[in-house]
Amino acid sequence: MDPMHQFAITPIGGEELVASPFQFTNSALWMMIVLAAVVIFMWGGTRRQLVPGRWQAAVEGLTGFVGDIARQSIGPEGRRYLPWIFTAFVFILFSNWLGAMPFAIAGAHPFTVTSHFSITGFMSILSFAIVLGVGFWKHGLHFFSLFVPKGAPLPVKAFVAPIEFVSFLVRPFSLGLRPFVAMFAGHVLLEVFGNFVVQALNAGSATGFAVSVLCFVFLIFVNALELLVGGIQAYVFALLTALYINDAVNLH
Repeated sequence: MDPMHQFAITPIGGEELVASPFQFTNSALWMMIVLAAVVIFMWGGTRRQLVPGRWQAAVEGLTGFVGDIARQSIGPEGRRYLPWIFTAFVFILFSNWLGAMPFAIAGAHPFTVTSHFSITGFMSILSFAIVLGVGFWKHGLHFFSLFVPKGAPLPVKAFVAPIEFVSFLVRPFSLGLRPFVAMFAGHVLLEVFGNFVVQALNAGSATGFAVSVLCFVFLIFVNALELLVGGIQAYVFALLTALYINDAVNLH
């Protein structure tokens, strides 16, 4: 059993993947499933009942939570950038959680799209593009003062500015790397210990049964931890995106 097989991108129908932009893959399918889940979830919160039900309360709580991130991190202008921050948060959250669901019991093998750096990296590039666009639009070339510490002596500025500039350029890479690594490592761990459970049971001995039970208990713990990490990574991505936009807006 190959723990890396779960990350393979394959066309729907089982054909081999060839160099063509017109193939519908398992990755595209699960992105559409994530989109459908987000739309259905958000639709449930548009009823605007006087006494909100659980569904509406969940949607309002989620939008309020992300809105607080934008407002506290960016300030009064945070509402302008809330659509992208909220989109990134919800997409990563739903992708992480749907990919961790045990749909394989019903024969549907989930695919975690955020376990591919091409997805999280593209999202981080979008965030970085917003930061650059906002920075140059509001401040022009004065945006480069972001890399120079205020009030510092000239030798300190000359030493710190290149470091800050390189650190700024690394931001899109590190922003997309965090959710990718977390989901990739977590799913590999789940697959490995799932294989341990099966192999220990197939041993047909008392020791094998005991090992299988221990691995199954650990598997439950890791799966719960994976759900927690999935939520944390969505929060971290949204928070860092808001903080980076705040740097461009306010030039801290």
